[in-house]
Amino acid sequence: MIANVLSIAGTDPSGGAGIMADLKTFGALGAYGMAAITAVVAQNTRGVTGFRVVEPDVLTAQIDAVFDDVRVDAVKIGMVATAEIATAIADALTRHGAKHVVLDPVMVAKSGDRLLAAEAVAAVRDRLLPLAEIITPNLPEAADLLGTEEPSGLAAAIEVAGELKALGPASVLLKGGHGGGPDSTDIYFDGDTLETFTAPRITTKNTHGTGCTLSAALAALLPTMPRLAAIARAKDYVTGAIAASDRLSVGHGHGPLNHFHEVWPAE
Repeated sequence: MIANVLSIAGTDPSGGAGIMADLKTFGALGAYGMAAITAVVAQNTRGVTGFRVVEPDVLTAQIDAVFDDVRVDAVKIGMVATAEIATAIADALTRHGAKHVVLDPVMVAKSGDRLLAAEAVAAVRDRLLPLAEIITPNLPEAADLLGTEEPSGLAAAIEVAGELKALGPASVLLKGGHGGGPDSTDIYFDGDTLETFTAPRITTKNTHGTGCTLSAALAALLPTMPRLAAIARAKDYVTGAIAASDRLSVGHGHGPLNHFHEVWPAE
């Protein structure tokens, strides 16, 4: 089965993050990609220069148009931007009985620009987290959602994963990319199972859209394989995309991942 996967997120005209990265990832992993845009973002590898949020009724119409016509096998949620957008997404996905919902709580871009209004954090936490099969926050985003300090060390991160699970998602994948050390360790917790997924930390500035890509990979894979297998495959895919990013020459800041590293022939 070729899965039909919907991304609900913001744009990136430079192609490395947001909707553009999601659609590349879906295609690279054998899924059919669809998109509903939450915000039109002016950004490149150096940063965000501005964005315009789509009206909630326009976003709802986009989501309804897809579900009214297409079998949707999974949904990835990225940039939400405002509480009103979070509410519109939650209402639409509840109405349509969406399954395999992956929530990447995008709050701050790689450049440091904030993409979620501070007052919208509660709406994401209270309305969207309970709909998610899996959430994929990084360490700063986890702290934002919980209103605590960023965890330091594996033991503290495991505790935070448990606190995030208590907010209502079926499972949590707490990403370790912002941590230190030679390896990047992600922590999975679903209330019963605790697993860690570790990969070597790659020294590169090409990390633009890493979180978008991981969550999109999970959404592409969850309809066709068990959750833990999907996480392992998604992490391997992202690690390979980062390792092959130096084959690209895109921008002068944090460059994008090579989403098609498994498809394009090596030089």
